[in-house]
Amino acid sequence: MLTIHVESGEEVIETVRKRLAEANVRSGAIASVIGAVDSCCISTMPKDDASKDILREYAEPFELFGAGEVIDGTPHIHVTAGRDDGLALAGHLHWAKVGHWFVRVYVIPE
Repeated sequence: MLTIHVESGEEVIETVRKRLAEANVRSGAIASVIGAVDSCCISTMPKDDASKDILREYAEPFELFGAGEVIDGTPHIHVTAGRDDGLALAGHLHWAKVGHWFVRVYVIPE
């Protein structure tokens, strides 16, 4: 298993992509994503057209949990992001900035 540490000041998807390339991982399962971020962009699909994405950016801290896959060296991660009001958002993670905390990504290479 490859453990990727995303530290304060780093962006999650960019860091994961870079570490996958360094480890020469082209495909595999992202078994777990856990940590906290200070801002992010998550997308979902409109109910009347699943071929489109609705991207929403959030400038607030979130507890983050997710999973996904690696295809051709590119991470594809879906997350649940917990807010301070106890509600959660879910969807495809486009980017996330780590500020005060960290994110750990656990990858099982194929």
